[in-house]
Amino acid sequence: MLLHDTALIYGRYLRQSLRSRFALLFGVLMPLLYLLFFGPLLTDLPLGGQASSWQVLVPGLLLQLGLFGASFAGFTIILEKGQGVLERMRVTPVSRLALLLGRVLRDATVFVFQAVLLVLAALVMGLRAPLAGVLIGFAFVALLTVSLAALSYALAMKIDTPHGFGPVVNALTMPSMLLSGLMLPMTLGPAWLDVLSHLMPFRYLVDAVRDAYAGAYATAHMLYGTLVAVAFALLAVTVGTRVFRTAGA
Repeated sequence: MLLHDTALIYGRYLRQSLRSRFALLFGVLMPLLYLLFFGPLLTDLPLGGQASSWQVLVPGLLLQLGLFGASFAGFTIILEKGQGVLERMRVTPVSRLALLLGRVLRDATVFVFQAVLLVLAALVMGLRAPLAGVLIGFAFVALLTVSLAALSYALAMKIDTPHGFGPVVNALTMPSMLLSGLMLPMTLGPAWLDVLSHLMPFRYLVDAVRDAYAGAYATAHMLYGTLVAVAFALLAVTVGTRVFRTAGA
C-alpha cells in the first residue's frame, strides 16, 4: 500500500516537473555560473591535498544545488494549500508518509538530473574524477535533497504565506552555505572558523564527496559523511511525516 501510494504521488509530481522544462533547467543555472566564472579563478591556487581545483569546487556546487533547491521546495505546499489541493488530498486514504515520500523522491530525481548536467559541464571544463566518485556524489545529492525537502515541506505546513516562509529558509541556508565550505575547504580559513564549521552537518557531506572525487573512498571523511547523511535523512523524513500526520494533509 505504501509503495503504491508513494508511486502515485511521485508520478503526479514528476509529470508536473517534466511539463516545466524551463524550470527544470533553470535550477542548475546558478551552480553553472559559479562553475564558469568562479572555477577558473581556483586553477592555480594552492588548495591543499592532492585534489585538483575542479575536484574541490564541483562537489561543493553539487551540494549547493541540493541545499538551495530542496530548502525552497516547501513553496509548492504553500501554493497547494491556497489552491485547495491539500484539502482534497486530506479526504483520500493515501498514506501520509506516501504524501511526503512521493514529493521528496520527485525532488531527489530532479536535483540528481540537474547534478548530472552540472558534472557534464564540469567535465568539458577540465574536471577529472573517477566514475565511482561521481556516482557517490549523486548519492549524496539525493540524500541531502530528501532531508532538506522533507524539512522544507514540514515547515511549509506550519506557515501560510510565502512572505513568512522565504525569510526563514534564507536565514538557515546562508549560514549553512558559508560554514560548510561549499566553495573552498574550511581548512584554508582560520582555525576558529574551521572548528566552528564542524558544527554544521553539511561540512561532513562536502568533505566526503571531495574525497570521492579524488578517488579516496575508505577515509574518515567518507565514513562521517555517510553516517551524517543517512541519519539526517531518517530524522528529516520522520519529522516531516509527523507534521503531515498532525496537519491532516
